[in-house]
Amino acid sequence: MRIILSAAISADGYLDDFERERLILSSPEDWRAIYALRAECDAILVGAGTLREDNPALVIRDPKLRKKRLAEGRPADIMKVTVSSSGRLDPKLRFFTEGAGEKVIFTTGVVSNELSEVATIISRPEITSPIILEQLLKMGVNSVMVEGGSAVLSMFLREKSWDEFRLGVAPVFVGDERAPRLVLDGEYSPMTLVRTERLGQTAVLHFVNRSQYRIDCSFVSRALHNNNKCESVAERYRVGAVLVTLDGREYDGHTGETDPANHAEEEVLAKALADGADLNGATIYSTIEPCTSRTSKPDSCTDLIIRHGLSRVVFALREPDRFVRCDSVRRLSEAGIEVTEIPAFAGEVIRLNSHILKR
Repeated sequence: MRIILSAAISADGYLDDFERERLILSSPEDWRAIYALRAECDAILVGAGTLREDNPALVIRDPKLRKKRLAEGRPADIMKVTVSSSGRLDPKLRFFTEGAGEKVIFTTGVVSNELSEVATIISRPEITSPIILEQLLKMGVNSVMVEGGSAVLSMFLREKSWDEFRLGVAPVFVGDERAPRLVLDGEYSPMTLVRTERLGQTAVLHFVNRSQYRIDCSFVSRALHNNNKCESVAERYRVGAVLVTLDGREYDGHTGETDPANHAEEEVLAKALADGADLNGATIYSTIEPCTSRTSKPDSCTDLIIRHGLSRVVFALREPDRFVRCDSVRRLSEAGIEVTEIPAFAGEVIRLNSHILKR
């Protein structure tokens, strides 16, 4: 899943001033770029405070952008998502009344019947960014733009649940400590600045999250995309994989891609070997942990990974004991290979394999 954070601040780091009227910090040129970026995403997420203060519609109005989304097989209107701990929101807000896209509320509270009629309600004892992203992934969202306010941006930044951060800086000062700042107090990791640009009077800074967890999530999400290419075949899991070498070569594959008996890990390993890639130190990402035994071939995927000198294996779901008992985590670890499990994607993997796991 691609997660983009977006915000605009004053030169002294404020999201707004303390006046009744909203302070516009983005230039017209910056707004056009923001609208285009929104249109690339499946969903947009804002906090309940933003809805109450600004009453935004968050609708894609540009006919060209709407036409482009339809041509790509996506709905013209983006899914709209908000987070409200209390669940107390006015169903007459433009967030709910404008646009045909689905509206979603994450809450720890109880919502009114009127609100339930205009939005999908996801209630949890606790709301965190991984919980939000896991649920959105189950709903078919592969890219989300998070636009604040402070509490929502702080949550995603603190929990390292982001890939890109687009920060616009306006040439104005607010100079009022009562005004809302970009983030709340807390501990935050350093970011990597990759690009700057000038859009009218707005300076736009583009950051990326270089943390290993986000890199791993990005590749597991890509493996999940490969997973979608698999056919549902009885007695065979649908699995997607990505292999990344130390020198940056990347290979995608899925179960049965070139041979019905091939596992996803075999497919990416075969592509890399055919390309002459050096597999020592490489990382393989898979939606389900590599197999340790099979009847179709003498070597398991775990055997192949160990033999070719890979250094890391990252997966979303441990193989259920439906066909065989898999023991890859122990075997790989004993061979000195680092194993990382990212269960945030496990629910979607289970759904894609419901032809086996739910029968």
